[in-house]
Amino acid sequence: MSGSGTDAPSSEVVEDELGAHVSVAGGVGKAPERAVRIRSRNLQLFTKQPNRWAEPELAPEAVEEFRDARNERKIGCAVSHDSYLINLSSPKPELWERSVDCFVGELRRSVELGLDFVVTHPGNATDGKTEDGIARNADGITRALEAVEGETRVLLELTAGSGTSVGGSFEALAGILARIPHGLQDRMGVCVDTCHAYAAGYDLVGDYDGVWTRFEDVVGLERLKLFHLNDSQHPLGSNKDRHEHIGEGTLGPEPFRRIMTDPRFPSVPKLLETPKGDDMVTLDLRNLSLLRSFRE
Repeated sequence: MSGSGTDAPSSEVVEDELGAHVSVAGGVGKAPERAVRIRSRNLQLFTKQPNRWAEPELAPEAVEEFRDARNERKIGCAVSHDSYLINLSSPKPELWERSVDCFVGELRRSVELGLDFVVTHPGNATDGKTEDGIARNADGITRALEAVEGETRVLLELTAGSGTSVGGSFEALAGILARIPHGLQDRMGVCVDTCHAYAAGYDLVGDYDGVWTRFEDVVGLERLKLFHLNDSQHPLGSNKDRHEHIGEGTLGPEPFRRIMTDPRFPSVPKLLETPKGDDMVTLDLRNLSLLRSFRE
């Protein structure tokens, strides 16, 4: 998700809820233009290198550049994804503390940039104690929210449920949310990744309505603030997180057609994290065009 790809101009921007993860090569201020080049007003980005612990501070001029570019390009929804190294469910005190510090940095940069959401993977309870991992995750998020005031919301992302992951079920996400103090609840929400959901055993192909009924019963549809729209390279219940282009994986086109036409979801931002290859502009345009065609 971090390559720069081709920056050839695209045609007219479409004013809808779709977008994609875009590169920040050359600085975060370049991200809004890259969203426009894929005909989008919505974007996700990294505020730092996702596979490094180093916590950079954004220069004031970089923040100003991004905010100015967002206003100029009329970006509606802007989201960050936190570092892949963060594990707020870790039973190891040193790793947990480092993860909290890293997450505080992510939240602080996101607030400075004026981002709407920070998406976070709940992490892994590597000691096998899931309930303890859920509690640690909630404690870490709480500490970050208390340390960094602002409008940016934290979104728990449903994971593929592999290994000791604590984020691979609606119940786990609800468990984390329930442990966040009442005064911070309005800064919390959920991101559903379609690939992760299918890999975790939620059958969006064969039981689409049942999946959302369960989500409503366990989490509440009002908590759903963002979609990551990705097809899957692996089958239902595989617990493998491998994204594929829309309609070309094991989900196929129908679940995406239903999401795009579901009257409950028209205003929920929907962002691609599909493979970029060597030309992210062309591939993102192709995937976004297909998603838009489902509404025609």
